Amino acid sequence: MSFKDLLSSLFTYTPENKETYNFNLVEDINTKSYPDSTIGNTENKKTKIFPSVTVNSDYLKTKYNLLINSDIIFRDFILNARGKQYHALLIFIDGMVNTEIMNEFILEPLMMRNKNNSFDGGQNRVIAEAVANNITVRKVKKFNLPNYISSCLVPQNAIKQVSTFEDCISGINSGNCALFVDTLDIAFDIEVKGFKQRGIEKPSNEIVIKGPHEAFVENIRTNTSLIRRFVNNENLVIENLSVGNITKTTCGICYISELANEDLIAEVKFRMNNLDVDSLLSAGQLEQLISDSNNLNTPQLISTERPDKAASYLLDGRVIILVNGSPYALITPGILSDFLSSPDDKNQKALFSNFTKFIRLIAAFITLLLPGLYIAVTSFHQEILPTELLFSILASRANVPFPIIFELLVLETSFELIREAGLRVPSPIGPTIGIVGALVMGQAAVSAGIVSPILIIVVAITGTASFAIPDYAFGFHLRVYRFVFIFLGYLCGFLGIALGLFVYMVSMTDTKSFGVPYTVGISPLEHVKGSSYYLPAMEKREYRSGFLNAKKENKQGHISMKWKNT
Repeated sequence: MSFKDLLSSLFTYTPENKETYNFNLVEDINTKSYPDSTIGNTENKKTKIFPSVTVNSDYLKTKYNLLINSDIIFRDFILNARGKQYHALLIFIDGMVNTEIMNEFILEPLMMRNKNNSFDGGQNRVIAEAVANNITVRKVKKFNLPNYISSCLVPQNAIKQVSTFEDCISGINSGNCALFVDTLDIAFDIEVKGFKQRGIEKPSNEIVIKGPHEAFVENIRTNTSLIRRFVNNENLVIENLSVGNITKTTCGICYISELANEDLIAEVKFRMNNLDVDSLLSAGQLEQLISDSNNLNTPQLISTERPDKAASYLLDGRVIILVNGSPYALITPGILSDFLSSPDDKNQKALFSNFTKFIRLIAAFITLLLPGLYIAVTSFHQEILPTELLFSILASRANVPFPIIFELLVLETSFELIREAGLRVPSPIGPTIGIVGALVMGQAAVSAGIVSPILIIVVAITGTASFAIPDYAFGFHLRVYRFVFIFLGYLCGFLGIALGLFVYMVSMTDTKSFGVPYTVGISPLEHVKGSSYYLPAMEKREYRSGFLNAKKENKQGHISMKWKNT
């Protein structure tokens, strides 16, 4: 017996009754075909609705697994129309519809006897009347049951006729109800959504001082209404499309037709229409699916929960993407300066805004390079330090038995653990854990001689600077690459950091977001109107971002404050 067989006999469990365990995994799922399965198969032809309610009912009961599904409701009733009775069927999902609206505006007008459905039907419907040369001309239209139901019997604001089961099922899954009537080969998709949803609240991640205090929610229609309230223009276009072969998640592409570049709109549509995924559950997943690939993994789409920020970028000529079920909007394209900007910048005077933007720029460099520079100076370039400071550093490290790289990695890892723990624990004790954890662990580490006090100061400054980055994704990017520069500084000192920074900047300048250079305004060096990192005075913000090639270059008059010249 070989060693492998011996181990197999010792540790492999073989049931006594093998016939009980008859389930086997498919070795290669790609080689096995499932001809009856339609999940995710977009190439199947759409099935037409049958003129028999009974046949339609049996088909949908099979589709929805009605024998085991508990929340799918099939409501049979008799419909009255012009003195005749028809067998009708109403299908909806319990918990996703407003039952009061459905009872009052659908079932009651169709089932109960009233003036609309009880007259003899001898009349024709007048659809137009005109008077010419004292002669009255009237156009009439003969009785049509589908139009009669949708325009006369069902007093609901959103109702449309569908001819395929796929369109009907899509409406039911989104919270509508489907009405089938005998003798008709169409169904009525009626909007009666009533599922519970979160109300509009204050932004939790993008706090501003002078801006609006409203944030996006998980309902795409609420989000589009928030954007329209800010833009307030008929040229705002919101196109819907579905992403996901199984989930069919509704996404909205928003742009202002008079401003946005047609090529940018076409590129966004092309990428979203060519996604072959089974599910899409959040804006974060969509961001990864439509972003350009780059070596640095820098964020290329701006993610925001603020409708005022989204509207501001819309008016600049950009395209906004909304995902149903996600309280974040994606703004495309995104460039480097956008991730260091705050929505509050445009609400303050230019001097104050530019000061804070300068502080954020310093914070980005500190977050990325400070620990690496510290380890490079203390390991290779002690001569650049003042003698007193060098003696102070050496004295603080006299009782530390570990190399400086170990100290730095321990502190940086501990800081990241505290940051992550503060996010995951319940919100009332989150800040407490961050403060107490940092103080207790830092003091204990110094007292135990594991780390030096000056290194705690360096890590604390670095961590504080990382919180000054307005965009969470870009701040995360800097935090990750900070470890790269720590190792470069430890291995080669300033030379390693310089080489790493050179490669970093070259890779960043090579990155593009939807065809736009990521470092526009910095590289290439040519001047691009409206793309400066710093803001001019409010009355001088004349141009839209030049790299967008918007249809309208100017966003305000050359003399915007005309009251000064009158």
